[in-house]
Amino acid sequence: MFSVFRPAPDAPLLPADRTDAEYKRLRLQVFIGIFIGYAAYYLVRKNFSLAMPDILREFPQYSKAQLGTAMTGLSFAYGVSKFLMGSISDRSNPRYFLPFGLLLSASIIAVFGLVKEVYASLAIIVILQTLNGWVNGMGWPPCGKTMVHWFSTRERGRTVAIWNVAHNVGAGGMAGLAAMGVWLFDDWGAKFYFNAAAAGIVAVLAFWLMRDTPQSCGLPPIEAYKDDYPPNYSAEHERTFTFKEIFFTHVFNNKFLWAIAVANAFVYFVRYGIADWIPTYLQTAKGFSFQQSSIAVSCFEYAAIPGTLLCGWISDKIFKGRRAPATILFMTLTFVGLTGYALNRQGPFWIDCTSLTAIGFFIYGPVMIIGLHALDLVPKKAAGTAAGFTGFFGYAFGSAAAGTGVGWLVDHWGWSWAFVIMGLSSLLTIVFSAMTLGHRAEKNTSRV
Repeated sequence: MFSVFRPAPDAPLLPADRTDAEYKRLRLQVFIGIFIGYAAYYLVRKNFSLAMPDILREFPQYSKAQLGTAMTGLSFAYGVSKFLMGSISDRSNPRYFLPFGLLLSASIIAVFGLVKEVYASLAIIVILQTLNGWVNGMGWPPCGKTMVHWFSTRERGRTVAIWNVAHNVGAGGMAGLAAMGVWLFDDWGAKFYFNAAAAGIVAVLAFWLMRDTPQSCGLPPIEAYKDDYPPNYSAEHERTFTFKEIFFTHVFNNKFLWAIAVANAFVYFVRYGIADWIPTYLQTAKGFSFQQSSIAVSCFEYAAIPGTLLCGWISDKIFKGRRAPATILFMTLTFVGLTGYALNRQGPFWIDCTSLTAIGFFIYGPVMIIGLHALDLVPKKAAGTAAGFTGFFGYAFGSAAAGTGVGWLVDHWGWSWAFVIMGLSSLLTIVFSAMTLGHRAEKNTSRV
């Protein structure tokens, strides 16, 4: 099925006097492509959580735990897809791979807004959400592959940190677009179809901007262009690996990759335990409006932009390429913000927004650092699979548990216990990240 996405062949090398200008132009172009492309994936991923208060009101036969099952299905499918699609992406052309997945995801999300009959059956809701999770998993791997091909080791920390802001631009934009759609159409279904239309437009733009490897554009590998060779680099790193080599040589036998994958499960439980349930918690437990909860979502997401950039800078400059200390520092501060959010049960809206701003500022740094760490740990031709491996743990075990798990905890034990489990998950993220303290992102400037 994915043979149509096969990598572009190498083009003849451009004249030396054109290499620098062309590299600079295309690096900026492909970066913009993967940035807006991945941001648009967030426009059509978590719309269900925004609409859950409306669904609970219009279809009272469902409980929070039942609807949480749909979010669990999406997260589990996304995690599995991110892993498996990562290995396919490593052997594919990202210019086709990313936009195609985005168009599929937008089409599925549009159904939730345009065909209200789907809410008559919980099974249909779960199936469609799960299917959306699967195709949405086609977003991260081609971005990771693009970054390791177009940006060298010594600049990758800052590059990934800036790109990672796309998470928050997209997630924050999701709430803003949804609010605009509801205002324009006076229909809560616009939270789905209005966002889907925007994502479809971005898919076309991303295809126009993106390219495959530098070699497919007549340029030398990034290592040669930047004179920045990873340890043990050889021409073998430019060869497309077999699936067996990717999985069994570079991924499954890497102890550091396993440690950060488990840490990712806990950090994603916290991330989505907060993000997925902001509208429901603020509207049903505290009586705030949809507009207020949308503001809170935006505070959480947009605060992550400076926080993520700061975390990337700290990782590169303060900790000299050591990723674990940055994760430990930022998760400790996330725990502080989470405590403030949990204790403000009867308090004012501004304290909730302040706490969510703090959580968003600090938690997305570890989300970014773990993904970056995965790229550091393997050759670039296995980068999509390594990122997908950590992503699988994050979504299949962390985010999936935050769906049904938080819903079940709230239904049976109340919000307090949900916050307690998220606090413990923050501490366990620190524990498993500490297991990788011995690893540093190294670089080698000697030519092969």
